[in-house]
Amino acid sequence: MLAIWKRELESYFKTTIGYVFMGFFLLVSGILFTFNNLFSGNGDIPGMLSSFSMVPIFLMPVLTMRLFSEERKNKSEQLLLTSPLSLASIVAGKFLAAFTVWLATLVGTLLFVVIVGAYGTLFWGEIVASYIGFLLMGACFIAVGELISASTENQVTAAVISIGVNFFLWVIDSVIYVVPGQFVSSVLEWFSIYARFDPFARAQLGFSGILYFLSFSMVFLFLTIRVIDKRRWSEG
Repeated sequence: MLAIWKRELESYFKTTIGYVFMGFFLLVSGILFTFNNLFSGNGDIPGMLSSFSMVPIFLMPVLTMRLFSEERKNKSEQLLLTSPLSLASIVAGKFLAAFTVWLATLVGTLLFVVIVGAYGTLFWGEIVASYIGFLLMGACFIAVGELISASTENQVTAAVISIGVNFFLWVIDSVIYVVPGQFVSSVLEWFSIYARFDPFARAQLGFSGILYFLSFSMVFLFLTIRVIDKRRWSEG
């Protein structure tokens, strides 16, 4: 798993993908921070992160679209799948590489916290809770994107589908109220990322929210393993 993690992490920065992701995210979040916090004299860090929350929906597919699609396109997937590594190790290694880039990007936003701290009072409990929620929310989007990447060999298709799915997961709360049937509503409610992120955005660190994000990510990583395993056997 560590070998896959290292290889994938290096590939993000041997190409422009890692730099584009980090640079664009920090650029957009910096603009939002300037207008929502600096110009208004607002020192609300959880509110700051909440204002950033739509950015990963559209940007995270940049990290995930190539995870398996590129392997299939370059015909190198079979070499990877016939290696001594287990499918779980391969999927986990790729996930952790994307997650590492996401983590490093969030570390960059701590500059905004430093700026707020220079002119106001920081409440570290709120900051920690908000960052944990934001980090875990990103992990969910990475897991979803990895599954979609494993299901197609076209990176652009993987990115477009990922954006659509991420957006649906974000607005699913609005869909629940118009869907008939309690069972269907309950199933859709489980997929509501925003409903679980909202307490973190209000600086409420809860075990149930952390467990949900971890479970959500694990479910999609498991599905990724099953998709690859099925294709491996079907293609011989």
